[in-house]
Amino acid sequence: MKLTDKFSEGETLFAFELLPPLKGDKIDTLYNSIDALREYSPSYINITYHREEIKLIERENGLLERQVVRKRPGTVGISAAIQGRYGIDVVPHLICGGFSAMDTEDALIEMNFLGIDNVLALRGDNVRGEHSFRQVEGGHTHASELVSQIKDLNAGKYLSGEVQNPTPTDFCIGVAGYPEKHAESPNMTSDIARLKEKVEAGAHYIVTQMFFDNSRFFDFEKKCRQEGITVPIIPGIKPFSTKAQLHILPEVFGVNIPEELVSEVEKATDKAAVRRVGELWAIQQCRELKKHGVPALHFYTMSRADNVAEVVKNVF
Repeated sequence: MKLTDKFSEGETLFAFELLPPLKGDKIDTLYNSIDALREYSPSYINITYHREEIKLIERENGLLERQVVRKRPGTVGISAAIQGRYGIDVVPHLICGGFSAMDTEDALIEMNFLGIDNVLALRGDNVRGEHSFRQVEGGHTHASELVSQIKDLNAGKYLSGEVQNPTPTDFCIGVAGYPEKHAESPNMTSDIARLKEKVEAGAHYIVTQMFFDNSRFFDFEKKCRQEGITVPIIPGIKPFSTKAQLHILPEVFGVNIPEELVSEVEKATDKAAVRRVGELWAIQQCRELKKHGVPALHFYTMSRADNVAEVVKNVF
């Protein structure tokens, strides 16, 4: 079922995001996370996609050889397995990084065959160690281009003009939004302009980066509406869980940690106390957002379900 059809039902939905297991690990870790959250009736589950990494391997002659490594493969297969096992709609992520347009079309065809109706279209991160995004040959540079390709496929336009009697797909397309702007954007005005390009290219809804100050989300939503962006906007929530995240989250995700939250975390005497601070903060956030009438709450689990479960049972 398309997410936009779910959003139209009126009530705030519960959804969460999982990471594929590391290469060589079992899928059971994902199933355990889903089992811990299943009783709260998740409406859908997002499965992330992680691009390749480059390792430099020193050879016997002293020269360095670049080696491509994929640490978390299997997004499409995992999505199909979850949807088949639990009967819960899935939203596999699809990224520009590491994909040619033909790779993208093949992945979309597989998703369509597997009965997957939704996809989240992202540019993806830079290759680790590189300061700017680099597309692969025949690939996309911007998420708006990826959205356009999916929209074309929804209209039956395949890359090869030789396809006879093409069957159109019918994907519901999501994109990312940044209440505190993308790290590469010079300012919020420019960032919302790029977001509008993605919507005009064919995106049906927006899911945001995590944030810890609801006023940032409300301001972002207001600016989007002022710029003519009318699609549903889904807030992304991450329950704070460790003191290390005081530094990691701003550095990696470019998010602001409110002074009050920082103070409460720093006062916590052990890991359990830190996690409880994070849970209470997220509960407060979610209750306010739910009262505001957001279509869904999207939880970033980082494949840990216990603190999300604690938040959800106090909100839904």
